[in-house]
Amino acid sequence: MAAPKHRPQRRRLVALCFLLGRLWEALAAHARYSVPEETEEGYIVGNVSKDLGLELRELAERGVRIISRGKPQLFDLNTRSGNLITAHKVDREELCAHSPRCLVNFKILVEDRVTLYAIEIEITDINDNAPKFEAENLEVKINEIAAPGTRYPLPEAVDPDVGVNSLQSYQLSPNHHFSLVVQTGDDGAVNPELVLERALDREEQAAHHLVLTASDGGAPPRSSAVRVHVTVLDTNDNAPVFAEPIYQAKVLENVPPGTRLLTVRASDPDEGAHGKVAYKIRKINEKQFAIFQLNENTGEISTARSLDYEECAFYEMEIQAEDGGGLKGRTKVLILVEDVNDNRPEVTITSLFSPVREDAPQGTVVVLFNAHDRDSGRNGQVDCSIQDNLPFQLENSIEDYYRLVTARVLDREEVCEFNITVSATDRGTPPLTTEIHITLNVADINDNPPIFSFASYSVYLPENNPRGTSIFSVTARDPDSNENAQVIYSLVEDTLQKLPVSSYVSINSDTGVLYALRSFDYEQFRDLQMQVTATDSGDPPLSSNVSLSLFVLDQNDNAPEILYPVLPTDGSTGVELAPRSAEPGYLVTKVVAVDRDSGQNAWLSYRLLKASEPGLFAVGLHTGEVRTARALLDRDALKQSLVVAVQDHGQPPLSATVTLTVAVADSIPAVLADLGSIKTPADPDESDLTLYLVVAVAAVSCVFLAFVIVLLALRMRRWHRTRILQASGGGLANMPASHVVGVDGVRAFLQTYSHEVSLTAGSRTSHVIFPQPSYADTLISQGSCEKSEPLCVSDESRFPIEDTPLVPQAPPNTDWRFSQAQRPGTSGSQNGDETGTWPNNQFDTEMLQAMILASASEAADGSSTLGGGAGTMGLSARYGPQFTLQHVPDYRQNVYIPGSNATLTNAAGKRDAKAPAGGNGNKKKSGKKEKK
Repeated sequence: MAAPKHRPQRRRLVALCFLLGRLWEALAAHARYSVPEETEEGYIVGNVSKDLGLELRELAERGVRIISRGKPQLFDLNTRSGNLITAHKVDREELCAHSPRCLVNFKILVEDRVTLYAIEIEITDINDNAPKFEAENLEVKINEIAAPGTRYPLPEAVDPDVGVNSLQSYQLSPNHHFSLVVQTGDDGAVNPELVLERALDREEQAAHHLVLTASDGGAPPRSSAVRVHVTVLDTNDNAPVFAEPIYQAKVLENVPPGTRLLTVRASDPDEGAHGKVAYKIRKINEKQFAIFQLNENTGEISTARSLDYEECAFYEMEIQAEDGGGLKGRTKVLILVEDVNDNRPEVTITSLFSPVREDAPQGTVVVLFNAHDRDSGRNGQVDCSIQDNLPFQLENSIEDYYRLVTARVLDREEVCEFNITVSATDRGTPPLTTEIHITLNVADINDNPPIFSFASYSVYLPENNPRGTSIFSVTARDPDSNENAQVIYSLVEDTLQKLPVSSYVSINSDTGVLYALRSFDYEQFRDLQMQVTATDSGDPPLSSNVSLSLFVLDQNDNAPEILYPVLPTDGSTGVELAPRSAEPGYLVTKVVAVDRDSGQNAWLSYRLLKASEPGLFAVGLHTGEVRTARALLDRDALKQSLVVAVQDHGQPPLSATVTLTVAVADSIPAVLADLGSIKTPADPDESDLTLYLVVAVAAVSCVFLAFVIVLLALRMRRWHRTRILQASGGGLANMPASHVVGVDGVRAFLQTYSHEVSLTAGSRTSHVIFPQPSYADTLISQGSCEKSEPLCVSDESRFPIEDTPLVPQAPPNTDWRFSQAQRPGTSGSQNGDETGTWPNNQFDTEMLQAMILASASEAADGSSTLGGGAGTMGLSARYGPQFTLQHVPDYRQNVYIPGSNATLTNAAGKRDAKAPAGGNGNKKKSGKKEKK
């Protein structure tokens, strides 16, 4: 039951603590000091660090400084000690004039926290000024008939000090005729008056000399004196009297000099010189005295120079009228200056935080400035604004201080620099505007990864390239700046054939140029997939990847390999049988050869290089079949020697030769009997073969020279041919005439030109590059070229090693397949004629390949000799179905189709949309086989 009794007390205690906290915050935000005037420079006014609760190390680190508006800075802040000291001597009279209290207000800014503290310093007065009269000598004229008790105003002394240090008393030198009376006015002014104590007698004494002393109440007191010369005049019993005791006038501050303000008038009933009045200005500040001018005869008051409301808004003066007899009258004149809107707002930047990070949160202060107007009322009220299309907003901080803060998160990549125009407009009529321009830079952060020009790249490289060859160059752009935009390229670790990708290809980390570290072999592998990473140098670093496919292009670097017949390993000589009854066209044997290359590099042709009996046998150009060209005669030798050359269609072409021995007999026993008695004679025509080869080389050289001459002639007519082709609008409109030769309805390019092709699939782009030109001959059907495919358009420019967008490539022509009657034979065809048909389907193709390879296997095993089997002469084993494909590599992908730009591949490769794998056999150089 005791808890409820204490609850009201606890609540009162909490409320009291809250009020004390609020009071302490209010006191902490303000600091008041006092300092006497005329103190020396460096005088310690107070310790700001202690009074405002700031640590000494914060004064320098947080940028604490003094902000004073429109006034010279009178005080400095010592950041080491935290003391507020005087910057130079302070004169209270100059600063505050006659104000009872002299207060100096300014602000202390903590830039780090954007906090302002108000400081108020009272300048206390010291007795540093003595009372001062306007003149050192004063003349007072008194009529001799003046009655005792008459008072005569005396000039006042002016003491700019205040309080007890100001003017306190007057003293008059001892005199029998005069005394001094001090009158205190309604405004507190002390006015001395000379009182006539005894009647004067001009004849007795015409002049009196007095001394008036003015003293203040300071410690020690200060004083000054004026000599008063009293002249006794004849009778003048009327003093001038003003029409009004106080004159008032209002005037705009922008009136031109010479403007009449008002006219004071005083009357004197005396006549003559005693009634003539002269006007004079009294009791006005020396600086203000030059602003007005008074006509001493008419009493008209006008401006002598321009007025300024901001300098002084109220003027008070005393006008004295004196007649010729020395009598005086006084009146007050009050002039009120009215403000006009003649001052533009003043904008002062206090703090500018530039550059600002682009990830600065919303509400971050970027600029602190002050906007004020020296005018008053509505003329001094200022409104500030900025452009509408900026991500900033203005906030009124304290009094006339404004903060410019971010309205949203900035993006340097969108705008890296802002030109902000702050407009300050007062509310006067007409309003006046002041504009300041602020340049704010946005500091970059690493917020953007490098971006490649394309989503993927495809690069084509001919095989057998030199080591260190520059393959391609990738480029990634980073919209950031400085180190955030510095891109470093690298390869993603991967393996190919159990070796890292970095052992095949390297990349320059600065330029993005790819180099081949080894010579590539098309027969080992045909493509290389890799990932390139672009990483910037920011903190933390950002990166992006791009896929790059390197395709190896075939070159004619493999000579044809003869599978059948093969040289026996037992030292015997393989013999083929041809009966004497064979008619022309009889199939004697078949030369089977393959080429590890692909395309036209693997397109083989056969020819009879040498024969012991010319004209007896013929070799199929594309089939390799050896047939009788005429009927065998009795005079024909039993043993015929044939040299068959197999040559591919690469550039330059490679070839191989094989020597065949054909036995001419009707039966096997006769052959055996004859062969037993036949010794292998020395070849008498071996020297002839050398001669033939020399003649063939000379003929080929002549043909080549003629071809070059024709080619040059065609190039000279190129412009004419190009114009004709462009006019015709055919598929070869862009192909120079000198680059196409027609052969049996087939157009063959003398030179293959590379193309950059950009293939687009959906939103992803594949970039295809042929980095080096290929000079292999390529056969393209005329019908295919007439369809305006990109491969029929020549491009004589070298291939750039850059990732620029390329000409898109049309899809491959699917009309390359020939009808059954049009398809030419290959090196493995079983047809005896030169126009044999190509197999219809995959099964027929595999059967044909099996038969070809069976022949090769039989030749390798030596079964092609006459001892291979009784009655078969080795033909049954050579063409039998028992041989399978599992012992011999598949060379179907190397079959080249004349008149087409495609190469047949196996069905599995087509279904998987993959390039057929290259052969794994060792490459062999071209050369002739050793004859047995």
